[in-house]
Amino acid sequence: MTQQVQGPGRKNYVLDTNVLIENPESVLRLRNGVENAIHIPYHVLMELEGLKKTPKLRHIVANVIQVLSDHREHIHFIQNDKSHSAFTDIVDNHILDEIQASTIEDPVLVTNDRILKLQAELRGIKSEELRDSKPFESESQRFTGFVEEGEALVPNCFTWRDGKPVLHAPDGERIVNYTCDVWNVRPRTVYQNLALELIMSQHIDLVSIQSEAGYGKTFLALAAALFAVQEKKQYEKIFVLKPTIEIGAKLGYLPGDVTEKMEPYMKYVFDLLVKLHRCRAANKVFLNPNDEMLRINPKKFEILPLAFVRGMNIENAFVIIDEAQNLSRTEVRAVLTRMGEGVKCVVLGDTSQVDNPYLNEANNGLNWIVRKFKGFPNYAHIVLKGERSRGPITDMVLKSKL
Repeated sequence: MTQQVQGPGRKNYVLDTNVLIENPESVLRLRNGVENAIHIPYHVLMELEGLKKTPKLRHIVANVIQVLSDHREHIHFIQNDKSHSAFTDIVDNHILDEIQASTIEDPVLVTNDRILKLQAELRGIKSEELRDSKPFESESQRFTGFVEEGEALVPNCFTWRDGKPVLHAPDGERIVNYTCDVWNVRPRTVYQNLALELIMSQHIDLVSIQSEAGYGKTFLALAAALFAVQEKKQYEKIFVLKPTIEIGAKLGYLPGDVTEKMEPYMKYVFDLLVKLHRCRAANKVFLNPNDEMLRINPKKFEILPLAFVRGMNIENAFVIIDEAQNLSRTEVRAVLTRMGEGVKCVVLGDTSQVDNPYLNEANNGLNWIVRKFKGFPNYAHIVLKGERSRGPITDMVLKSKL
């Protein structure tokens, strides 16, 4: 039963789904400390269940569920005989019905679906996440690539010395007091500069980069890839791999071959490639660099959905794995075991924007990489931050925390 708040001036707020989607923090604001009570109808949870399958809303729904879970003891969920009538076709409801109807003594539902966990608790069913799926909280954000004074050094980490960053490589330390110039791209912040330093270091095979949108992860990685392949000739080909969390028509139903099917997923990569081509001619990655409509040369540059990597053996290539926060631990392992001899791999991601409905800010591929590879002599990680990014409008967004 729903509790009612007693006392003069105290209010009972019942929140609709659209309010939570508009601002997940509305729960805390309306509660106003402890003055008011927040009530969430069971039907709202079911609407969130449906919305998490909407690509543009997945990460917002994840934030909503995180807030509801973190403040579970302060939220009253409305549940009565009207709560399940409209959702008889929802599979999760059937799962909970079966558990309640079973003769299992004190069952514990193990699931990584946080909405299902909340529903189970409301029905009096114990639930927990698979412990091996959540070994840490946002490791890729906590470990920035820098080590504080007094902390143990790890290979390829940075420290500050007299206001200058020092890279602690396995063969010794060096002060990074210069600005990298890669493919006529000059970094805007010290962190972008250090990211390029890690990517271009020959002793590092795998680099992971964490940041929110707007800090230039993909642009830097592509610039370094062109520099390494076309100028330094260290690798033969560039691969860009991306999880295809659906953004509209499912991949199998889109027209054309693999390249054409991937176009809506990777247009931004192509646009960045063209921008770099204008900075400095990248002729070999295009079939005819003089055409008005540029087309990628698949012998030198290939964009692939991660599903197509299974069974491949990638060698002598510069590989960029984008949006790694939308990969599971198993998927990360599967793709990284495809990397053969002579591969430089750059993994990009933002763990604050997880679109995969079965992953969260802590339980995702980017965090698994940082957790498991931190300390290896040929691995490095860095978090991009600072003030300048794509441009002045993006800068305002980041500064204001819109």
